[in-house]
Amino acid sequence: MDQRGEWISAHAPPDEGYWEALLRDGEHGPAAPTIAPWDGEQEDVFLEAVESSANAQLDDQTRWEHARRALEQGEVLTLAIVGYNRGGALVAWNGLEGFIPTSHLVSLDASSNEQERHEILRNLVGHQLHLKVIEVEPEQERFVLSERAIQHDKACRQEVLDSICPGDVRTGRVTSLCSFGAFIDLGGIEGLIHVSELGWGRIEHPQDVLETNQMVDVYVLNVDREQERVGLSIKRLLPDPWQSVEERYRAGQIVEGIITHVVNFGAFAQIEEGLEGLIHVSELEEGPIHHPRDVVREGDRVTARVLNVDGQRRRLGLSLRQVRRVNQSEIPNDQT
Repeated sequence: MDQRGEWISAHAPPDEGYWEALLRDGEHGPAAPTIAPWDGEQEDVFLEAVESSANAQLDDQTRWEHARRALEQGEVLTLAIVGYNRGGALVAWNGLEGFIPTSHLVSLDASSNEQERHEILRNLVGHQLHLKVIEVEPEQERFVLSERAIQHDKACRQEVLDSICPGDVRTGRVTSLCSFGAFIDLGGIEGLIHVSELGWGRIEHPQDVLETNQMVDVYVLNVDREQERVGLSIKRLLPDPWQSVEERYRAGQIVEGIITHVVNFGAFAQIEEGLEGLIHVSELEEGPIHHPRDVVREGDRVTARVLNVDGQRRRLGLSLRQVRRVNQSEIPNDQT
């Protein structure tokens, strides 16, 4: 059984009647006369919570859908305590009545007696707590939250952060993709793969190579424990094409490629994933040209001759001009 299941089975009230009493007929609700006096700030928080609940313009189905989404996404809700009873504290959210069992309140422990629990619960009213949803059952109108679940998550996060080191290989789940990279859940803490670390080739957007919720193996580049930041890489787990480039290519060889970038001094052509060569402007065409774009454009497929290969400096020189010159020389004289 999962962690959430263990919490609920261990601490949930035993029967429907008890739940109904806790959620609907609490001993001390918002208007109960036994609530301790609040200062102005607490009263504002309390009234705001009740008002937002009363004015919520959501139908029942939508409210429960929002609650289910908060559960599935592990969302942290900051809510004011609006009442209490012998079983726990009550909150209001999106028109729903939520319940926090005493066993899920950080300020209460098993050693507290009845009087102490009553006093602590009474003093919580009007205060805001950070909570996670741990059970949503629309049919039974059960909307259960926990403060201790936040502490559990923090403990798991710290445990992962303490154990992870540069050079580790971990498996994680893709949680989100953005223009500059991908966030990976490593089991309590998220790491970032910068777009430049997704592969050896040029990648325009992470969504071109990854999907949300996909499981991936990642290499840990760096760990900042103070800032809780982890840098990750996928390409470091892939063969670097430049390390063996001199074994696969040699001067004079004819290769096929795709133009990836055109600049004023030439054009870059990808001849395999992660391996690009430069066609200098002087090697694009016979004779002078105004700009390389007059000869090639991004996306063009070209045939080039390898001029030089330098794996250590990660350089590969290519020529279109020499291929075209050879092709021209092969044309019969009566067709020129």
